[in-house]
Amino acid sequence: MPNIKPISDLRNYTEVLQNVDVDAPVFLTKNGRGKYVIMDIRDYDREQAMARLMHELEIGRRSGETEGWLTLEEVEEHLGIRYNEQNTSV
Repeated sequence: MPNIKPISDLRNYTEVLQNVDVDAPVFLTKNGRGKYVIMDIRDYDREQAMARLMHELEIGRRSGETEGWLTLEEVEEHLGIRYNEQNTSV
């Protein structure tokens, strides 16, 4: 269940911070509406990595649509790998 607290609880920020854990952010409300999130730094790092990955995937998708897609053979050649018919490395 989400941990939701009014922003006024930050007067005792130590208690609020004790409730923050990995995969367990604290949501702060102002005037009854969601306003802020306090999260563990590991969650933040994971979110940032996910955002970077999604951005890079979007760049790749756009490149494929504008410049054309590569075949499996072209990718293997670019990476310097080759597979035989039994799908084992040669």
